Amino acid sequence: MKSYYSKYENYQQEKMMFSIFQKNSSMLTLDSKKPTDPDNIKLTQYSHGSGCGCKVAPSVLEEILKSDKKQIFHPRLLIGNETKDDAAVYNMGNSIGLISTVDFFTPIVDDAYQYGKIAAANALSDVYAMGGKPFMAIAVLGWPVEKLPAALAQKVIAGAKEICKQAGVALAGGHTIDSPEPFFGLSVNGNVPIPHIKKNSAAQEGDILFLTKPLGTGILTTALKRGLITAEDMNQCITSMSQLNSIGTELGPLDYVHALTDVTGFGLIGHLIEMCEGSGLSSEIYYNEVPLLDQVKELSAKFIYADNTMRNWKSYEPKVEGISGESLLTLCDPQTSGGLLIAVASDKEQELSQLLRSHDTLIAKIGQMTVKHAKAIYLK
Repeated sequence: MKSYYSKYENYQQEKMMFSIFQKNSSMLTLDSKKPTDPDNIKLTQYSHGSGCGCKVAPSVLEEILKSDKKQIFHPRLLIGNETKDDAAVYNMGNSIGLISTVDFFTPIVDDAYQYGKIAAANALSDVYAMGGKPFMAIAVLGWPVEKLPAALAQKVIAGAKEICKQAGVALAGGHTIDSPEPFFGLSVNGNVPIPHIKKNSAAQEGDILFLTKPLGTGILTTALKRGLITAEDMNQCITSMSQLNSIGTELGPLDYVHALTDVTGFGLIGHLIEMCEGSGLSSEIYYNEVPLLDQVKELSAKFIYADNTMRNWKSYEPKVEGISGESLLTLCDPQTSGGLLIAVASDKEQELSQLLRSHDTLIAKIGQMTVKHAKAIYLK
């Protein structure tokens, strides 16, 4: 495993040197003249990262959040950041929890309208992952006004409005700044009956693990950014990233759904580790059952992967056993607007499958929760 990782690390260093040279030379071209035709602008060329792949590495985030000061206790705060859950939940005092979250990122695709749709679906997902229903959102927009026309930002907002309309969410306003790179997302409020709150830390031994979207968005969007695939090759990926995880609202009332989270920038490995550690358990992944988007196998065989893939692996390597080759690149791949990871009681597997099928949602049984062992995850 060490030699395999070193091979990727060397490749990563070479790639970084090339990208620095390429970025320094290309940015002169991007800055020299402000484009005027929104239809011919490739948004991914105006940012150093893509989507949730631009998240801070897990180990760095832990250092940022580390504090010697005792956290202030608030009696109505039901869920904070103690278990790295998807959103905060506040007790409104009437058996209803207010869910609050924010998520934004740099362009994941070149088309502004699609970018807005994906960013909105990704932000709303945190509320669904708590078993709740979103009802209001505020936009967060950073735009390089000297590089990109305002008409393009208008298309981003239009895409977000379309997704909010599908979700029955009021996009009520927002905040904008002039920034070196474009970024966009939403601050979202939702509600959930307190008994229906789903946490990422309540899985039980023997639970079956389901995933509702295929993996590989980071690999495909990296290939797009490098010009290795066409916009047409991205159709399946864009459809997946634009799909709402609204099934989460239906999972809230189900007692046999013990734990729930969405798979985003830390990859399936990272978010499953959070579920394992929060629940005091380990897990097994049946890698051959993990769904992948089209072309992901071919691209990973050519060492095409997002920058955050190796940063994720560096953080999680001591907690995983059995990973190698393709599975390292796919399971650590940072997902943007990924699917829900569901831990369900083993005797209710068929009931959950029927529910997912009735909502036209992918049914992928990918593993199970086990008694706690030395590692958090074991690949089978």
